[in-house]
Amino acid sequence: MTEHSAVTGVRGRGGIVSLVESTLALDRAAERPLTLLLGPRGSGTSELLCVLMEQFGDRYPFGYVKFTPGQELLPRYALGLLARQLARNLPSYRHSGFPRLALGLLASDQDLPHQALTGGQRGIKGALTDLEKRARHQHGDYLAAYLTVAQASIDAPEGAGPEARALLATATGASARAWAGRWDNSTAAWFGQHRLTHSTDPWEALLELNRWRHQGDERDKRRLDQLLCSAFLEDLRANVRGPFRPRSYLLLLDETHTDHGREFLDLLIQARHDDTVLGRRPCDPLTVVAGCNRWLPRWGPATGEEWPWEPREPDRASLADWHAHRPSGDSQDTWWYPLRMRDLDRDEVRIHVEQQLSAHPELTPFTTLAPFVHRLTGGLPKAVQQVFEVLGGPNVPQVPGPQQNLWLRDLPLRTVSAGGRKPLLVDAALDDLLADFDHADRDRLAQCAAADDLFVGAQLLGRGAELFTDIRSRWLLSAPGTLSLHPWLRRMLLWHLAGRAGAWDTAHEVLAEHYANGEQRVQELYHLLALEQVDEVADYLVTLRSTAQTEEWLSAFHTITAAPNRLADPGGPLELRARLAPSDPDDQVTVPAVIRDLVVARWLWSDPLTDPGMQLSPVLADGFVHLSRLWRNYNVALVNEAERYRLTTPARTSPILGSGA
Repeated sequence: MTEHSAVTGVRGRGGIVSLVESTLALDRAAERPLTLLLGPRGSGTSELLCVLMEQFGDRYPFGYVKFTPGQELLPRYALGLLARQLARNLPSYRHSGFPRLALGLLASDQDLPHQALTGGQRGIKGALTDLEKRARHQHGDYLAAYLTVAQASIDAPEGAGPEARALLATATGASARAWAGRWDNSTAAWFGQHRLTHSTDPWEALLELNRWRHQGDERDKRRLDQLLCSAFLEDLRANVRGPFRPRSYLLLLDETHTDHGREFLDLLIQARHDDTVLGRRPCDPLTVVAGCNRWLPRWGPATGEEWPWEPREPDRASLADWHAHRPSGDSQDTWWYPLRMRDLDRDEVRIHVEQQLSAHPELTPFTTLAPFVHRLTGGLPKAVQQVFEVLGGPNVPQVPGPQQNLWLRDLPLRTVSAGGRKPLLVDAALDDLLADFDHADRDRLAQCAAADDLFVGAQLLGRGAELFTDIRSRWLLSAPGTLSLHPWLRRMLLWHLAGRAGAWDTAHEVLAEHYANGEQRVQELYHLLALEQVDEVADYLVTLRSTAQTEEWLSAFHTITAAPNRLADPGGPLELRARLAPSDPDDQVTVPAVIRDLVVARWLWSDPLTDPGMQLSPVLADGFVHLSRLWRNYNVALVNEAERYRLTTPARTSPILGSGA
């Protein structure tokens, strides 16, 4: 299964699609948000851009640009690419032109010859006309040259289906669109009237643009980019006037967290703000949706305390929500609309695989594994796709049972498709989520992942607050406001850690010692259990039973038994449980025996790779029933706990806990 289509990207994101539809339908001069899709790599931002392309690309002019890391996509190139795509002729509308942008790009394209600089209007206009003719001869029209300059930036997004690829090919096609950049003397007049130029003479103002780029400093180059962006927005305002004109244009921007992506967003926000607030112009008709995999520096610290926005939930995205929460109009932040992409829930994972069956019938035997896939991946969309791709491969046991469980246990070592390669799943996952981490940084982060609290792990085993901040800025924590890694990333890092000789023991020993010194016994036992010290954990919980309230005991039990494991013994979860919690020789159901059995069962059950089918759920359910009877008095809280595991019990019988395997 090499395609995961845009379906994964849109699952659970219907609110964003509705938001874009509402924004595109707004009145031409209405204020519009710049919608940011925030989340880690693999959260579905690129796929969602594909969905928006497919939903609206044949009804509205759209432009797509990907700010690929390492690609020198200067703002002028991005503007040229977008304008060329937006000029695509749709049956419902008259064509769109970008005369101001084209003239500004031409005027600053090449260092003008001496005769142009000294020849007044005729010399300048003649030089620009000659340059335009050469571009038209080579590319069909001037703006088409930008398709050649930055072709990689308009490649279809990852996960794009045939429909999205066809739309993008049409939008970037090489058909002649001479009207897109056609300009005249009246176009030049706009530059003489703009607040950023010093000369009121149109042609002298165009010479300023040329000097800014070829003779100016960084401030001059920034001023040029601002002016070009303003020209782009003014062309769009002109394009929506009159009959048979679109109400809005759709801009889809991918990977805007990169250097050039951030620069372009800054220019776009500043141009819109300056035009509407300082220039008192109507708002431009751009509906912008941008994927962003990092916290942007312009927002202040990644804690979010200096930014007036708190990212909103995508399910509730709407224009009404944007208006209700946007800051005052004096700040550029008023235009953002940040939406925090969420993971798929268990039902969405199940629906996703069911909807793939017509195209991928090989997945039919594995629909019952949707709960396992959700537990393993945390619902990260790309991780879900990758796991199901592995399951759709050859030689996978199709019948639930011991053989399938053993096969799934080594899932991270199965291969998956990635850019024409076939890496191991664990390597593909880490390559995606930690794209620019070198091997040393990955090893260091894997050690830190031994701690449930990443901040503590980073202080003891990593680069301190710097590493924690780096991870938080990539949206790689499990949820806003938490200190834990995303469960999928943490599982893959722990697998990586377990494969390095001695690294697992060292990391958990350091963390256990840290918590022992801080008199945090429960956290210490969490790491001791990861080191397979089952007896010490069981003894503590037996003793705690005598002094603690049930809720306190359960909290300690849950925290400790959520510890990771690196068990490499052969056998499934029931066999592992029998080895770690052997039966009482006298076959007696005692408090210590039941608690030890519960510790082992819950520890194994907590790891989806160890117990993919949750075979230990009935073991845990029976164990809590036994413990409720052996407690100081019959305990309802423990009975309720038993019921919780009973609800996750697969349709099969299991040995009774406390009486052996």
